[in-house]
Amino acid sequence: MRLGVTVLTVTLGCDSEVGTLRVVILHRPGAELQRLTPQNNDALLFDGLPWVARAQEEHDAFAGVLRSRGVEVLLLADLLTEALAHSGAARMHGISAAVDARRLGLPLAKELSAYLRTLEAAALARVLMAGMTFTELPFAGSELSLVRRMHHGGDFVIEPLPNLLFTRDSSFWIGPRVAITSLALPARVRETSLTDLIYAHHPRFLGVRRAYESRSAPVEGGDVLLLAPGVVAVGVGERTTPAGAEALARSLFDDDLAHTVLAVPIAQSRAQMHLDTVCTMVDVDAVVMYPNVVDTLSAFTIHRASDGVKIDDAVPFVQAAAEAMGIDRLRVIDTGLDPVTAEREQWDDGNNTLALAPGVVVAYERNTETNARLADSGIEVLAIEASELGTGRGGPRCMSCPAARDPL
Repeated sequence: MRLGVTVLTVTLGCDSEVGTLRVVILHRPGAELQRLTPQNNDALLFDGLPWVARAQEEHDAFAGVLRSRGVEVLLLADLLTEALAHSGAARMHGISAAVDARRLGLPLAKELSAYLRTLEAAALARVLMAGMTFTELPFAGSELSLVRRMHHGGDFVIEPLPNLLFTRDSSFWIGPRVAITSLALPARVRETSLTDLIYAHHPRFLGVRRAYESRSAPVEGGDVLLLAPGVVAVGVGERTTPAGAEALARSLFDDDLAHTVLAVPIAQSRAQMHLDTVCTMVDVDAVVMYPNVVDTLSAFTIHRASDGVKIDDAVPFVQAAAEAMGIDRLRVIDTGLDPVTAEREQWDDGNNTLALAPGVVVAYERNTETNARLADSGIEVLAIEASELGTGRGGPRCMSCPAARDPL
C-alpha cells in the first residue's frame, strides 16, 4: 500500500495458524544487517555474519512465493516510512524511543533528537532501523558532551535492529485484534516501539484494537501458536516467562479472544528459543515437531472460569492440545529420520514452517528429510533457499507476521 492510493483490502485478523493466508508483514533485510561484526554479532543475536545481498535475494524469493499464492505482502520498512510521513506524532514516538538520554546524556540526546526531527521520513526510518554510529553524527558540536568525547567513533549512538527480520516476535494477531509483545533481550527491546508506531499511526491499521500490551513480563510472538479458534499455546522458556504467559492468558480471556491457553515449558537454550523452533502447525490437526521433545513436551491448561481462571496440572502437550482443540488426536510429523538428522534440521529451522493454507507450508529447502516427511504426510511444501537468512536462527514462520487469514 502507498499513501494516497485507494486499494481494496481484506478484513484483518487471524483465528488460527493455518487458515488461508491473505495479508502478511515481512521485513526485507537492510542496512541493519550490515552493522553486524565479529565483535557484536553475539550480542545482536546472530550466529554468523550474513551476506546481506544474498539474504535480500533469498528474502525477495520468499516474498515472491507468498505473492504467487495470492498473499498481500506488506514490508515493514514501507509501513514505517509511510507512518512517519503521515503523522508527526509517529515521528516523535520513533525518535523518543531511539534516543536514550540515560545512556547518551542530556546534551547529546537533545542535539541528536533535534537533528532527527529534520530528516525526511525515509531517512528517519533508516536510522530507526539501522541505527547510527558516533562517527555518523552529522553535527560537530557536543563539546559539552562527555559521552561523545569518551566513545569510539564506531560505537552506536543508536543501536541497530538486525532482528527486525523476524516480524513474528514483536506483534501477533488474534481474532480481529493485534497484540504488541514485550521482548526479553536488550538487543530487541526497541523493535516493539516501531511495531507500536506502525499500528498506531499507519492508515492501514486505523481503528484496529489492541489485544494485549505488556511493558513488563516478557511475551514473544514466536512462543504463541493459535492452535484453533479460541485455543492458544504459549511457550515458556528463554524468551517468554511464566508471568508473561499468565498475563497474556488473562488478557485474552478478558477480551473474549480465547477460552483455553496452554502454557508449554520449553528448554531455555539458543536452539529452542521459542515454541515455534520445536513445533508449528501444518494442517488443522497436524504439527511438525522435533522428535526429541515429542514425549517430554508438556502443557499446563489454563481455562477461563467464572471467578477468573482455572489451571490444570501438566499433561503431555499433544494430549492437552487435542483435548483443547476438540479433536481425537493431534497428528505429529517428526523432524528428520534419525537423531542426528533431527537435531541438525531442528537447528536449521526444520520445525519453523509458515502455513499458507491447511496442508500448504513454506519451509527451508535445506531441511530435506523433514520436508520429505511432510510431503509423505500429504503436506504441500513450498521450499525456499536460506543459506543466509538462517544466520539469525529463524525460519519462514519467524520471518512473517500474518495479519489476515481466512477463518477456519
